[in-house]
Amino acid sequence: MDRKGKDWSRDELIIAFNLYCRTPFGKITKSNSDIIRTANSIGRTPSSLGMKMCNFARFDPILRNRNIKGLEHGGKNDEVIWKEFHENWEGLAFESQRAIAGFKGFEKEQSQEELPFDPDIPTEAQRSVRVRLVQSFFRETVLSSYNFSCAICRLNLPMLLNASHIIPWSADKTRRADPQNGLSLCVLHDRAFDRGIIAVDDSFHIILSGRAKIARAPKLHRVGLLEIEGKKLILPDKFRPDKIAFAYHRDNVFLQ
Repeated sequence: MDRKGKDWSRDELIIAFNLYCRTPFGKITKSNSDIIRTANSIGRTPSSLGMKMCNFARFDPILRNRNIKGLEHGGKNDEVIWKEFHENWEGLAFESQRAIAGFKGFEKEQSQEELPFDPDIPTEAQRSVRVRLVQSFFRETVLSSYNFSCAICRLNLPMLLNASHIIPWSADKTRRADPQNGLSLCVLHDRAFDRGIIAVDDSFHIILSGRAKIARAPKLHRVGLLEIEGKKLILPDKFRPDKIAFAYHRDNVFLQ
């Protein structure tokens, strides 16, 4: 039963936004199994949780540009949570993932040794937990934004897709969980992007390194690399990739 008349707690709000990030907009429905499970865990109805997730859509410029406005009247704290995530993706990704794990019904997803986290005692095990939770959030958010397809070739087998960082993980801690610093790429194009064989220009077209332009290339090389040069990246439904991040990649990773 939904907790009617009770304000949404901070943990409930960050869980709702976490799920909003990880769910394609067209699948935010009361029949979605993830929404049902999460709603039951936090003591809300699937309809109530789905409406709260749709409330966040009104702040999303990508959805507004597509004339998808979400629900116009939400709680006063919805925009606060939106801004908190966008100002600190890594921190809020971690906090919301742990909030999910802390509610009844989710404990089994994390072992008992993973759940406690004391930021004042930064052991290697605790750092490892944080990295795994942040990486999981980033992967699910990026892949769902691209509807679980490669942004270059449209391959849509999730087991062959990676959530690629545009600015590398090691280069900027603040961008590690930022979905606007991510691309959904198949394993071939993920490796090519990571190794600087391909890049993306300011108009979202693919640039190919001269090192990949060889004579008598085999078919996979031709189709997977030579023939994608100049094609436009398939843009996501949410969290459009950041042009500043692409510029960093061109300057620091791409091989001319």
